[in-house]
Amino acid sequence: MSLVIRTLLILTLLVVSGCATSVQDSEPVIADILPATQSVAAESEPVEYGSFTRDQLTQAILSELGGQRGEMTSATQNYYQLARETRDAGIIRRALQFASATGETAIVVELAQMWSSITPDSIEPQLLLGYQFLEAGRLDEALVHMSRVMELGGNVDFTALSARTQDIPAQQRRDLHNKIAVLLQSYPQESSLHFALVQLLDQDGDTRAALAELENLKEAYGVSSRTYLIEAQLLHEIGQVDEALTLFREGVERFPDNRLLRFTFAQMLVRENELRSAREQFTTLVRQQPDDFETLYSLALLNLEMQELENARSIFNRMLDVGYRNNESHFYLGYINEVQGEASAAIGQYRQVQMDSSNFLNAQRQVVRLLIAQGRYADAHQWAVRLSDGQPRLEALFTNIEAEALLAVNQNDLAEQLLNDIIARYPENTDLLFTRTLMHERNGNMAAAEADLRAIIALQPNDARALNHLGYTLADRTDRHEEALHLIERAIAVEPDDPAIIDSLGWVQFKLGRYEEALANLSRALALFPDHEVAAHLGEVLWVMGRKDEAIEVWDTALEQRPDSELLRDVIDRLNPDADS
Repeated sequence: MSLVIRTLLILTLLVVSGCATSVQDSEPVIADILPATQSVAAESEPVEYGSFTRDQLTQAILSELGGQRGEMTSATQNYYQLARETRDAGIIRRALQFASATGETAIVVELAQMWSSITPDSIEPQLLLGYQFLEAGRLDEALVHMSRVMELGGNVDFTALSARTQDIPAQQRRDLHNKIAVLLQSYPQESSLHFALVQLLDQDGDTRAALAELENLKEAYGVSSRTYLIEAQLLHEIGQVDEALTLFREGVERFPDNRLLRFTFAQMLVRENELRSAREQFTTLVRQQPDDFETLYSLALLNLEMQELENARSIFNRMLDVGYRNNESHFYLGYINEVQGEASAAIGQYRQVQMDSSNFLNAQRQVVRLLIAQGRYADAHQWAVRLSDGQPRLEALFTNIEAEALLAVNQNDLAEQLLNDIIARYPENTDLLFTRTLMHERNGNMAAAEADLRAIIALQPNDARALNHLGYTLADRTDRHEEALHLIERAIAVEPDDPAIIDSLGWVQFKLGRYEEALANLSRALALFPDHEVAAHLGEVLWVMGRKDEAIEVWDTALEQRPDSELLRDVIDRLNPDADS
């Protein structure tokens, strides 16, 4: 052996990792087949070599060195070529590690198939192919390789397949169901096949059959935290809520340390509005694992929902101490301060919500609103200007927020000046025009309001909000009912299920004397959105149609929900002045 080749071989033994011509048939799970990070270059395993040419050894060394320098793409390509040349199982495995790390899925599949053909009794390439086909949505091919793993004596979880079958065609899902059922006959000891069948049956909408299959599984293997979890969820699906909750209670008592079971139970309790019981479960979860801050966050929100504000405040402050969900914590602490009348403290919390948070806009809206409510108009304006930072879109947005807050405290003159100035700069901003419309209406300037609404419609002919608002205004305050109908019909063509627009349609139909159509639309609007204004309209239509008892029932129901509604009182006093107030 020449000195150069000997030197290359020594270097290779020191540097190359994972290249073994004889691969031991262990039983890895899919996630352990290959590393998915660039740390592959730093791994070290014993290496065995067959006969390689000098160029091939050089290529292996250069590939490893490239990988260690972070040149993963070129290292992947070099190893891929070397694997194709040598068809050596160790080289193939190392090439797969690099291809997996760089996400070269086509290369991974090709190399795994090559590996499988060279060592057909090896479990590892079968697992790898099964995983790759699962990720690609090629479920039938994945099942072939997963089944092969079973034949070779390996372990594989078939629920990894059934977890991906929710959105496939029903016939394909049934075919997979049949194949798994056949496979179960050959491997009755494989519990994941039972679980996969349960999941497939549930996805087909046959929840009772899924429950029956789950009973078979329990008879064969006994109960587990997993059977409790699945059975309770299936019972909940078919409306057996009490049975589901009872089963969950039994499950968490039997498997007190299973976090998934307890967490799912807690979530179901929240959905069923059993908030105190839910809080007990979340508290237990936090006690079991104090550093699970996401569960702690859920507990904080639950306390907030229950109006246990001091408990919620304590948790949010704790989250701030550890730097977890800072934006959410500041936002909800601001809300707590606001509810408790601590406006300045609320402003301080809201101001700390950052722009990358989904709560940013709501938080800054509250800052502006609270400052204006305190009479600090200049501070509110300066904050809005600071937030916009010279960006036209944000400038229009925060000016609009400022104007709405001014209108809310009847500072109409300030709002008008603000809106006129900004609209002069951004005359095509429909949100600003709509806010000025509301201001004009409040000031009784209906001609100006109509002009702004028509400007919006000219800019955006399908703006359902402007079409409906103008149509309703014309129907309610003028005798231009046909024109109003045309506008509202255009709006409902854009938003056919919007209850506010359906209400407007019913109201203009009533004004036009088309009572039956009005009754149908207003009834639908109230069913979609039980609002006091819709109830006032529906009751008036019923009253005029002579169905007075029904009208009174509609009004009484609405008054139970909104006893302070002046609109309802006005309609009742006008139409039924003898009614008890």
